[in-house]
Amino acid sequence: MKNEHIFSVDIGNSWYKILASDDGGLMDYQIPNAIALFDEEFYEMPYDEEDVDYEENMIVEIKSPAIQDRRDIYYIGKSAVKQRNVSLTSFNNQKVDEERTYILLFAAAAYHALLGSGSEKDVDYTIDQLAVSLPTTQYKRRKDTLKSRLTGTHTIIFHKVPGLREPKEAVVTLHIEDVIVGAEGALAYLALTRDPETLAVSDESLVKESERGIIIGDLGGDSVDFVGIKHNKPVASVEGEPFGINPFLDTIIQKVSQNELYSFNSRSELEEKLARGQSEWYVEPFAGVKKDISRYILPQLRLMAVKYLEHFDRVRTSSHEIKGAARYIAVGGAAQIAERQIREAAVAWSEKGRPIELLFPEDMAKLNVRGLMILAGMQLFSKKQTADRS
Repeated sequence: MKNEHIFSVDIGNSWYKILASDDGGLMDYQIPNAIALFDEEFYEMPYDEEDVDYEENMIVEIKSPAIQDRRDIYYIGKSAVKQRNVSLTSFNNQKVDEERTYILLFAAAAYHALLGSGSEKDVDYTIDQLAVSLPTTQYKRRKDTLKSRLTGTHTIIFHKVPGLREPKEAVVTLHIEDVIVGAEGALAYLALTRDPETLAVSDESLVKESERGIIIGDLGGDSVDFVGIKHNKPVASVEGEPFGINPFLDTIIQKVSQNELYSFNSRSELEEKLARGQSEWYVEPFAGVKKDISRYILPQLRLMAVKYLEHFDRVRTSSHEIKGAARYIAVGGAAQIAERQIREAAVAWSEKGRPIELLFPEDMAKLNVRGLMILAGMQLFSKKQTADRS
């Protein structure tokens, strides 16, 4: 989409996955869902600013109608997970109501704007189309509220910016012209069936299978977002569940801390390690001492895999619209991490006479954010058509 600024954010409980397009050029970001209050008294000045990674030193102040207390200053993302007072998401959190959603999203957009501006201290940046995700359990009731809180003008002040002279502040005035909200899971279907450039159907066979029915199980941090697709459209009778990988990550973190004297900064740190594969499943509580932690990880992934399939089975038997589905698809970062354990659990499920044959697409963790880019493109295309007709 030329001459347009598009910002797409998969609002995950562990990570914010972001795709940004400025006049057709695409940027990819991933920010931990973590914030921490900033206290000037405890700020440690770097020895050499040239060695400071800006993304790991993001300290922001937000002035926005969406934020109640506009005086607080926060570490966000990678800088937040290093703080003792780091705040992570709570179980079954309501993303529309939590200010962390807006703090992180506005800061991420402003950070992108700063990177594209060069060395400017004051940046005015407009997002023509913002696309964001919500779990299916929150989508129907809360999408309009989220849109209204995100739309408009917001001011983001970056403090302690590396490379800038005192007072080391950069100000971004962010204008969000239009917001579209997508349901997690349904977005993955868009990514699987549409071309991101032309927006045309790119997988005719999957669309054809939707005539019989498709069930997508998007396994995330605190929710598993099931979406039923019939005749290329979501069906109303399929709902998600407040179930995800975060409680299992918390158990692993607790066991490693108790038994190996090693503390993870955040769930996102552990999740990154899990995503890199079993060869990386170790910690170093002391310099030169490696401890294998797979014995804490594998039982939790196996337990999560079994419960994930139980939810899949419940969905396929409870919806009259989607009975006899032609395809079951696993997506989401947690499903990608536990793919082996889910496959093993599916074998056991088949032996019980209730087979669940799952398709595991490539790059499952990023399908929702890719679907958001497609949704944003379709929204812009629709608006242009309407403008041309008027």
